[in-house]
Amino acid sequence: MNDDNPSILSHVSIGSNDQARAIAFYDAVLATLGCKRVLEHPGAVAYGKRFPEFWVQTPVDGKPAQAANGVHFGFIASSRDAVHAFHTAALTNGGIDEGGPGPRPHYGEPYYGCFVRDPDGHKIEAAFWDESLA
Repeated sequence: MNDDNPSILSHVSIGSNDQARAIAFYDAVLATLGCKRVLEHPGAVAYGKRFPEFWVQTPVDGKPAQAANGVHFGFIASSRDAVHAFHTAALTNGGIDEGGPGPRPHYGEPYYGCFVRDPDGHKIEAAFWDESLA
């Protein structure tokens, strides 16, 4: 067991209908948070800082990928500037704005984040938790 891993999840996977487009998008967007490709298989790429936490893949059942209503994936940003860089990279690489960078006091005073849709319609978020405001 690796006790220095603060995550509660092993990984998440999302489907894409255009793997090349999705990889280009996530290469650019996740780099703003210090993430990189850590594993690749035919039809699947995993991103993380040290191990594969976020997979982008062609659906294994051969059916079209779909975004789920009410589902989004939140990524940890190290600063407000990182939230802005994530948002800019997402929009520059085919993402759609779902809520620009800024505080959302209803999530807690320390929260600062943004929301976008990736080119396949999945909702993603980058959030910085400013502990000095907690």
